[in-house]
Amino acid sequence: MFERFTASARDVVRGAPAYASGAGPGGVGEGELLLALLDGTGSPGAEALGALGVRERRASVEHALDEARRRGGMSSVEAEALAGLGIDVAEVVSRVEREHGAGALSTASGPAKRRGRSLRSPFGPEAKSVLERSLRVALGRGDKYIGDEHLLLAMVTGPGLAAAVLAEHGVTHADVVRALERPAAAS
Repeated sequence: MFERFTASARDVVRGAPAYASGAGPGGVGEGELLLALLDGTGSPGAEALGALGVRERRASVEHALDEARRRGGMSSVEAEALAGLGIDVAEVVSRVEREHGAGALSTASGPAKRRGRSLRSPFGPEAKSVLERSLRVALGRGDKYIGDEHLLLAMVTGPGLAAAVLAEHGVTHADVVRALERPAAAS
């Protein structure tokens, strides 16, 4: 599948591990893919995020992702839903961190090694799901390649951390589709 990726999509996949909070297996999730996508310039997905104002709010996006990592990957919307059931996620996180140290819910153990290479992918199930969905998005659009725009669409297509954080910042799937349909000159 990787051979179908454009240079910008490959840049996102290669750049995402730099944002992983832990060196362990599964350290790369949707949030890391989103941050790597925000690093891009001149590509359809990166330009769509810029047109939607996400690039200007990067610090806020990073903060939302950091807080979600601290909660073990739970978005603020999920935390609010649990609060409606009487579960104070912030208190649970605080108790766990008091007992086990800061970031206890977000840490990962290091990957097993053999001959200097990791036995596991640094990509977690959420990131792998985005990569798989990007292929389906590309095929659904009739494209014979997978670009960063397909990665972005895959992130906002279903429920997940990237979609939740983008929604918190006023960006929906429909917004992304509209931004990608705009002519490049209008971006």
